[in-house]
Amino acid sequence: MDLNKLDIKRASVGLKNRDFSSLELTEAFFAKIEQEDQKINSFLFTTKDLALRQAKKVDARIAKREKLSALAGIPMSVKDNILVRGEKNTCGSKMLKNYIAPYDATAIVRLKKEGAVILGKTNLDEFAMGSSTENSAFKTTKNPLDLTRVPGGSSGGPAASVAADLAIYSLCSDTGGSIRQPASFCGVVGFKPTYGAVSRYGLVAFASSLDQIGTITKTVADAEIVFKAISGIDPNDSTSVDLAKIERKKNGKIKMGVPKEYFSSDDYQTKEIVKKAITEKGFELVDISLPNTKYALAVYYIIMPSEASSNLSRFDGIKYGLHVAGDDLLGSYLKTKGTGFGDEVKRRIMLGTYSLSAGYYDAYYLQAQKVRNLIKQDFAKAFEKVDAIFAPTTPTVAFKIGEKADDPLAMYLEDIFTVSVNLAGLPAISVPVGNIDNLPVGLQIIGKHFREDVILKIAKNYA
Repeated sequence: MDLNKLDIKRASVGLKNRDFSSLELTEAFFAKIEQEDQKINSFLFTTKDLALRQAKKVDARIAKREKLSALAGIPMSVKDNILVRGEKNTCGSKMLKNYIAPYDATAIVRLKKEGAVILGKTNLDEFAMGSSTENSAFKTTKNPLDLTRVPGGSSGGPAASVAADLAIYSLCSDTGGSIRQPASFCGVVGFKPTYGAVSRYGLVAFASSLDQIGTITKTVADAEIVFKAISGIDPNDSTSVDLAKIERKKNGKIKMGVPKEYFSSDDYQTKEIVKKAITEKGFELVDISLPNTKYALAVYYIIMPSEASSNLSRFDGIKYGLHVAGDDLLGSYLKTKGTGFGDEVKRRIMLGTYSLSAGYYDAYYLQAQKVRNLIKQDFAKAFEKVDAIFAPTTPTVAFKIGEKADDPLAMYLEDIFTVSVNLAGLPAISVPVGNIDNLPVGLQIIGKHFREDVILKIAKNYA
């Protein structure tokens, strides 16, 4: 049996049947990481001592025949912007190169309670800002399916770790497509829950009204298992929601919306594969329109950097993180931020600061928030007719490393199908449905607020 090929469900059954121990399973993953990750660069660092302690605890419980959750003893990776107490948390930035997390993120607390085994922290675009994982301050992650291509971003490390069988699943974040886009590029399942369904406490803030913790897994069933473990209200996050109190009407025959705006252009390389996928499963398809979709990318790239510029102001070199001394306080600020932040982070801070500055706030940020509301209304009207929406995850398959690194606009356009979901706070999942020249294509399924159950049910038809 190749232990590295197992998904959560099969690994859990194997552990409970004592076909292998959690320690054996964990050591198999560390062996594969040591052997193969030097060419993929999915991990920034491993947490071997922690993982082995966690695995031994689960094995002791198995020996006592205690009842275990489906996640007990299962090796996983964590995106390096989600805090794991006592371990480094760099966010892929020189600014936090030696920062040690003082507490666990709520999602990590819940996974540890389930008996998860944390293998290590995975690479990402610096502070989760990017679509290729080329913006990390430490290394460029490669797509395990083609080492000349990017794995997507910002969760390129998590996606690569799962696709390369270096972890069974990964916990990561999605601000504008950062889970779904790399999942599409690497041929795995990327699940972004509704805003508020999973606590953001312990996720390093990027854009607070857009950020959401989610998962990258090998199957949709696995995504559902992890979601149930990490979701729910948290007193440390005022935006989190008690899902038990959400009313959910039972669906009859599921109606799927197909937005004309997502399929109108011949420029989208993935369009035909996605169109074939949405027609072959026998769903009732309804043509819908999301007319303000055309503004989503522009709105996102005003609101997101505005919130980022505010959130990243905390990295001043005084309280924690990198400190570079200057001649005076202002000089220290300038040298610390100039040295600690990479080009893409600086670009977004400047964009955001400009949008929020006196004389421009009304013209840019306020206007963007008004259009964001129109985008939300488009989805609300569509969901009066349909239960969920089909869309491509990305306009292209994985591109070559370096191909778009010098063209920020071309890079931003990779998120054209994903950002509107974050602007509206909706749940969405990307599942692999085909390939172009042996490179995966993802189908995106978008749901109503807190109807993760519906999109997971639909997605199980594909992965």
